[in-house]
Order: sequence, then structure tokens, then C-alpha cells
Amino acid sequence: MGTLYLVATPIGNLEDMSPRAVRTLREARLIAAEDTRVTKKLLTHFDLHTPLTSYFEHNKLSKLDAILSALAQGDVALVSDAGTPAINDPGYELVRAALDAGHAVCPVPGPSAPLAALAASGLPTDAFLYQGYLPRKSSERRALLERLVTLPCTLVFLESPHRLVDALEDLKAVLGDRPVAVARELTKLHEQIWRGTLEAAREYFIQNEPRGEFTLVVEGKVKKEKPKWSEDKLMIAIRFGLKLGEPPSRLAARIAVESGWDRREVYRRISEK
Repeated sequence: MGTLYLVATPIGNLEDMSPRAVRTLREARLIAAEDTRVTKKLLTHFDLHTPLTSYFEHNKLSKLDAILSALAQGDVALVSDAGTPAINDPGYELVRAALDAGHAVCPVPGPSAPLAALAASGLPTDAFLYQGYLPRKSSERRALLERLVTLPCTLVFLESPHRLVDALEDLKAVLGDRPVAVARELTKLHEQIWRGTLEAAREYFIQNEPRGEFTLVVEGKVKKEKPKWSEDKLMIAIRFGLKLGEPPSRLAARIAVESGWDRREVYRRISEK
């Protein structure tokens, strides 16, 4: 039984190709590639001569049986044109089919544009949501963003140059003018990471024609902390609530939410009245 290797390949700089990735591609029985022409250039650079077969969006289902047959005879490596297979590229169906057939699936980690942009964005990385390419139509983009507007996690999107300005406009309209990092051509000669607000980004890229592929990293919904009430304001609210006949437990819960004070501390103050 062969192993299906998911081999990450450079997103621009060939020096990011790991020795393990080179060895895996050399030793595999077959390489399934998103675009055999692109992968052929990579193999030529590293002097690799492993047989290639195509595996892309429009033939990924029809190719499953052939690739599973190859896996029955030895290891197969899956690559996309750039970055990590199955992350916004074909791969999920093959991984699922390989697992269902009893094969091992092994990642060979490496470059990934979304993770590279996130790490360098200067925005929180402890929790994030990767959404891939934004929808082409403005109405569909806005509908998607409406579902994400309240999420506190950092949001990561891909976008093409000719839709970038419109996408930034929709992002601001739905999410508000949040901080954003706009990364383009990561690891390539003209790499750029622009940081600022969504409105400022839109203005910048209106004046500077977008070129290359873009990754957008947008700050999540920030919960605005209410300033904690002073003790005097707290006691005024307690006296007023008691005067209106509000039950102590309900009064304590309400004031705690409004004041920033701990509910138990508020209840203690109420009990002392």
C-alpha cells in the first residue's frame, strides 16, 4: 500500500523548497500536479524525473481511480501550482478517497501564502478564519461578509488584482474601517505587505495599480470594553434600583453588565443597603 504525500512547493522563491520535499518528489512513483507544465519547470530546476499526471479542478473526480491504482503500487505525491495542496487548491477529494481506501496520507509541510501573510500581518494570530477567494460579485461578497462581521477572529482572504479595490470597498462597507494587511507577491522579487485601514488601503490601490496575487488579513471584531463605573456612580444606580423595587439578584445582574463591576461585589453592596 502506497502513501499519498501532500507536498508543499514554493509560492515564489525556489529556495523555500525543502530537502524533504525534493526527496519525496524524487522517490514517489507518480506526481499528481495541478498544472503539469508548471510542475515540470519545478522538477527540471531540481533535476527530478518522476512521472507526472494532471490533477486539477475540472478532472479531480475522474482522475481518482487512476491515482488510487497508482497508490496501490507505490507512493504518490500531490502538488499544486504553488503552496500547500488542498488549501484553496484541489486535494480534499483525493485525500478522502485515499483514506477511505486504507492508504496513509502524509503532509510534507512548506510554503503557504495565507499563513505567511497572517504571520507577518501584525494582527492577532491566536485565532483566525481562512475563507479563500472572496466571491466575484459584490452582492455575494457582502452576503458572505455579513455572516463574518461579528466574529472576533482575524479574517484571511485571497483576492485577484482586478477585483482588489472593489473587495476593499465591500469589506469596509460591511465590516467597518478595520485594520488590514494587504500582502502581494509573497517571497517574490516585488513582495509587498501594506498595512493600514481598509479605507486607506482602498485609496492606496486606486492610486497604485494592483499587480500580482493578493492575500488580505483583516482584524476581527474587537469587543469594546466599557469603562468601569466609579463607586459613587455604582451606589447611585443601586439606590435608584432599590427605590424602584427591583429584586436584588436581578438588580445585581443588570448593574454588573452595565457597570463593569463583578456581580457578586454588586450584590454585596446591595445587601449592605
